[in-house]
Amino acid sequence: MRLFDCRNKEVINICDCRKLGFVSDIEFCPDTGKITALIVPGPMKLFSSRCHEGEIVIPFCCVRQFGKEIILVEINPKELPNDKGGKEMCK
Repeated sequence: MRLFDCRNKEVINICDCRKLGFVSDIEFCPDTGKITALIVPGPMKLFSSRCHEGEIVIPFCCVRQFGKEIILVEINPKELPNDKGGKEMCK
């Protein structure tokens, strides 16, 4: 799978069935080449159509399954930013 393939997949948290968005970037270890995290833009800022509140960094160990159209992740909902720009998840 390539980065482009991931960017077309929506990320969904299986703990609360919340749609987190689409993958915007991937973090990887330069020594091993293994993926360490998926990065998804955070919630939209109030009264803005293009700006996001930070980003959600999803550790690769939280990824449960890659589907044809979605990526399922398992994250405690308390660790995710809320729609009003709550805390960022960063491990």
